[in-house]
Amino acid sequence: MRPAGHPARLNALCPFCGSLERHRLLWLYLRNQTDFFDRPHKVLHFAPEPVFQKIFKDMPNLRYTSADLSSEIAMVKMDITHIPEENGAYDVILCTHVLEHIPDDRKAMNELYRVLKPGGWAILQVPILCGKTFEDEKVVLPEERARIFGQKDHVRKYGIDYKDRLEGVGFKVKVDDYIKNLGENKIREYALMSGEAIYFCKK
Repeated sequence: MRPAGHPARLNALCPFCGSLERHRLLWLYLRNQTDFFDRPHKVLHFAPEPVFQKIFKDMPNLRYTSADLSSEIAMVKMDITHIPEENGAYDVILCTHVLEHIPDDRKAMNELYRVLKPGGWAILQVPILCGKTFEDEKVVLPEERARIFGQKDHVRKYGIDYKDRLEGVGFKVKVDDYIKNLGENKIREYALMSGEAIYFCKK
């Protein structure tokens, strides 16, 4: 494992697959806590990570679409605040560390809820950095955003009230501390961040 991030986190980046801690946690959760690998699913994946897209595209049980407004590897160019799909189009939605980049995150959440079918589920991860979400639309310069929000292309810092935002558009949200079930040996083996929870959202 190699350091990554600003400031650098030790053992964050896998030199073989390019995964970060959050990617490895998501993989373990999908494999061990869901039927993602076992049953047919129509999947929408925003801002696809190369390590995931390569695998998910080839999985015979998935009808997989990756989407992004600017990514070169995404299969479809798509605005998360205006998803050109019918209501209830997808069984599963994956969206990891995207919403902190979106000025109107509630509009994006509403769209994700709309295109998820009843009974479907989504994993909607963001960095949780403070007690209460902080945003200020007057903060626009990249250096100001980096100082205040932690990264130059972030528009807010999410807090533990992130769950309330998701529930506000209709999701039933389970904040799953799954990582605690893995034990210290697995956390070290996969070089995970011990405090990260999974936001598992159902419609």
